[in-house]
Amino acid sequence: MDRSLRFLGGRLWVVEGDPAEVVPRVAADVGAQVVTFNSDVTRWSAERDRRVARRLAQPPLGCWGTLVHPPGSVLTARGTLSRVFTAFHRRWMQIPLREEALPGPAEILGAPAGSTLGDLHGGRPSPWSEADALERLRSWLDQVDHYHEDRDYPAEDGTSGLSAAFRFGLLSPRHAVVTVGDHTSGRAAYVRQLAWRDWYAHLTAQNPDIDRVALRPEYDRIVWTSGPDADADFDAWRTGRTGYPIVDAAMRQLAATGGMHNRLRMIAASFLVKDLLIDWRRGERWFRHLLVDGDIPQNAGNWQWVAGTGPDAAPYFRIFNPVTQSLRFDPRGVYLRRWLPELAGLGAKAIHAPWKAGPLELTAAGVTLGVTYPAPRVDHSTARRHTLEAYRRALNRSGTPEDRRR
Repeated sequence: MDRSLRFLGGRLWVVEGDPAEVVPRVAADVGAQVVTFNSDVTRWSAERDRRVARRLAQPPLGCWGTLVHPPGSVLTARGTLSRVFTAFHRRWMQIPLREEALPGPAEILGAPAGSTLGDLHGGRPSPWSEADALERLRSWLDQVDHYHEDRDYPAEDGTSGLSAAFRFGLLSPRHAVVTVGDHTSGRAAYVRQLAWRDWYAHLTAQNPDIDRVALRPEYDRIVWTSGPDADADFDAWRTGRTGYPIVDAAMRQLAATGGMHNRLRMIAASFLVKDLLIDWRRGERWFRHLLVDGDIPQNAGNWQWVAGTGPDAAPYFRIFNPVTQSLRFDPRGVYLRRWLPELAGLGAKAIHAPWKAGPLELTAAGVTLGVTYPAPRVDHSTARRHTLEAYRRALNRSGTPEDRRR
């Protein structure tokens, strides 16, 4: 941003302090006619914006540059926010897009001496800028037509990689929708993901405690595991030592890069909640702590989807089998070998479940379970039954036909 402003003759102006004190003071100092800002839906941001507005001489102008459609604009015929994504998406597609942003100003007010960031990154180019995001979007157009076919495979570069750009306002999702369009299956599938993004933001605007309270309150009756054993399980999960390669590889990638493929986010989250029966809120906080694109609406919304606690979530009896998922979406083990080098010598089948490999194959690959790589933390089938029972007790219901068929 500083480089972009320099091109227009200005600089990035940084002032530290309580926004409710600093923003009105700066506005008065420069004689601003109006203060504009990018709105947000989190409870902290909303309270900050209210405090600033009360101190300004004139009401500020909030914008929604990080969403395609602002909260309150995608409603049912009854004037409510749909609790079902498919219905929300249908209406979302019918809403006319707001007009494109106004052109930039002819000149930018120069910042006072000593109030800027100076030479950002010691004069080195920023690794991520508006120009980078726009270039990535342009290059994404060469791949997006295959998005619906490639998006679930973590070893492939089948996603746009733009989530952090959307998160930090480097790229407008509305501009992405206009640029990509929906005239092919791949493009329509990609735009649908931006609708999911909007939906979670709209839900958060109505439910600012989305990271703390289940959107379906009955699920807050679940008795999650706790105590030293649960802490040990959580530590094994966050450090990539569960004994399930697809989970461990995903968690190691997260720790090393601050990123994780969307399919793997679902698998890793499901393992914590449905295999280890650990409260989804602990996982949500850990993801948000490390994810470069970590954002409460998206992160908490997706965690509630996996946990089955959201308004239009995966049914509670849908529990990802980590081995089946691994075999399906990384069939040759390319992704696993990238993040679990200690298992690289195993064959394309054994690497997904090392405990099922024979002793000769393990020895030949230099793998000793419990020494060079952990034994499975839990048995998936047993853990699944335990979790289903915990959910049923919380919901005060007996097994359904759907449960019995699975």
